[in-house]
Amino acid sequence: MLELSISPDPPVIPPVPGIVVLGRFQPFHRGHAYMVTFAEKWRQDNFPELPLVIAIGSSNRPETLKNPWSHQERTQMIQRWIDSSDLVGEATIVPIPDIDDPPNWVSHAELYHGESGVFLSSDDDSLTLYQDAGWKVITIPMEDRSTFEGWRVRETVRMMSTIADERAVLEVLSPTIPKSVLGLMIENNYLKRLAFLGEGGEPVG
Repeated sequence: MLELSISPDPPVIPPVPGIVVLGRFQPFHRGHAYMVTFAEKWRQDNFPELPLVIAIGSSNRPETLKNPWSHQERTQMIQRWIDSSDLVGEATIVPIPDIDDPPNWVSHAELYHGESGVFLSSDDDSLTLYQDAGWKVITIPMEDRSTFEGWRVRETVRMMSTIADERAVLEVLSPTIPKSVLGLMIENNYLKRLAFLGEGGEPVG
């Protein structure tokens, strides 16, 4: 089993508690946009004095079809969407490395996103971990969740990765990936690499 390095290191000064959402964002798709928008509205309605924190998991995973984009690239995707959206204002984006140790995940993640604030998610396992660690948790309802499963989005991107017709790529991928994010991915050739990773066809999350 590959031993994961802890990268990046946690910040020297621990972040203040905030309203936290967590995802791998491989890539940032419309389901994620809904999740972040829901969290931001909940923050504004309930704790406007607290910051919105978007935590990017798996920052230390090697490049595979399941994890094709680095945490720096995923940060760019999220920031591009925020900059093009009037639904979310400022947000702190933090990468968090995996440790493959669920019972200790929250205490590890707190070093990066801050101690007990409010955690919002549509993932039952994550909600349970944070609730057991003493966090207030809020369930984000997700309609048509199967459409926005990460592996489905990546498989569609992989099928389009060798097509040079930008309009065709936009037409096929826009229903699942925000156009601002797609523009960034096309500009930086983020789609093409999926054609060469040599995996696929598996529901890998």
